[in-house]
Amino acid sequence: MSFLDNLDWRNAQKNFDPAKKVSAEDLAKILHAIRMAPSSWGAQPYHIYVIGDQATKLKLKERGYNQQQYEDSSHTLVFCGRNDLADRVNKYFELASGGDAEKRKAMDSYEKMMRGSLESKNPEDGMNWAYHQTYIALGFGLAACAELKIDSCPMEGFDPTGFDQILNLPANIKSVATLSIGYRKDVANMPKIRFPDKDLFTKI
Repeated sequence: MSFLDNLDWRNAQKNFDPAKKVSAEDLAKILHAIRMAPSSWGAQPYHIYVIGDQATKLKLKERGYNQQQYEDSSHTLVFCGRNDLADRVNKYFELASGGDAEKRKAMDSYEKMMRGSLESKNPEDGMNWAYHQTYIALGFGLAACAELKIDSCPMEGFDPTGFDQILNLPANIKSVATLSIGYRKDVANMPKIRFPDKDLFTKI
């Protein structure tokens, strides 16, 4: 099946088989897709916690309104936004230059432009911007799961403060959304309902 066919196949899976686990190889492919997702300026203002530990998943379930996906999935990925934007700029240009002072100097105008854009944001605006970027990465994780025929369920239904506490997040990183992954049980799923093209698209 093609990628587009697999998008028809996927759904927001509510019934995971806890006995079936995503392999380390496939998990690495999903994480690679997330890492390769586009982000504004290439700043990647997010961090993803990959939870396979069952005890931690049960704690997340308690703060996730007891949704069974947290317990039964193979892994739950917690997507977090970060607003330490000045530090992201520094690290970006360290990576881009490979630590070479001359290469970094050649990128000086781009670095100044990037700093001007990102460092002008106050902490709240910076985090809101990071949240939007984080959802792009989440989308690439969903797409990778579909390509690999791995079931997934994105969720916002949880207590973010509770998740932050469970994961012991620093003040500059906040939980945004989650993605539970694994394999479906052999049970009937709700039919996929989508609005028609004419409702969603306007061609000009």
